[in-house]
Amino acid sequence: MPRPRSLTHDQLASAALAVIDREGVAGLSMRAVAQELGTSTMALYRYVDDREQLEGLVVELVLGAVDSAPPPANAPWPDRIEAMVRRLRDAVSAHPAVVPLTVTHRHRSRAGLRWSEAVLAILTEAGFEGERRVIALRGLLGYVIGAIQLEHLGPLSGEGTVAISALPPGEFPYMAETARHARGVSRDEEFLGGLAVLLRGLDPADEKGG
Repeated sequence: MPRPRSLTHDQLASAALAVIDREGVAGLSMRAVAQELGTSTMALYRYVDDREQLEGLVVELVLGAVDSAPPPANAPWPDRIEAMVRRLRDAVSAHPAVVPLTVTHRHRSRAGLRWSEAVLAILTEAGFEGERRVIALRGLLGYVIGAIQLEHLGPLSGEGTVAISALPPGEFPYMAETARHARGVSRDEEFLGGLAVLLRGLDPADEKGG
């Protein structure tokens, strides 16, 4: 018997997120979420129109954990941007399989839009305008998305790094040596080190965006 009409969007999103965490985005379906909730598939259509709306609820749940309050204004702008990026990474990396959905639903998520608005405000105060500001924001988003994907699918502590470190040094001298060093780099060192490189390359006065 289907449950009474008493489910909330948060409950639906939590159930869908549990499915994604366990089975990946490919495993998300109305049927899978219904099973997670112990109800019928048709009962879910009382609350959402389709899977796309369900995906949007998941993205809002994940990004809703991001603190979008602006960091202290007396700090240098790169430090403020780093604080905002750390917050986004912490929330999304807890559910790395959701990353593709955060890209496709970025324009629908109020929580995601609030994060971007706060970052744009910092960039604007730092002197970024027009296309430079566009490139800076997209560069930051691209870095976070790519870094989380790498941490999830190809971590430095994983088998891939071990395999690369064992490549024939005569054919891949730099790859093999770099992989050997990579095995000692922590996730935070990798993420924050890459972010520091990106922030150093962002210049509000550079007409080409860095």
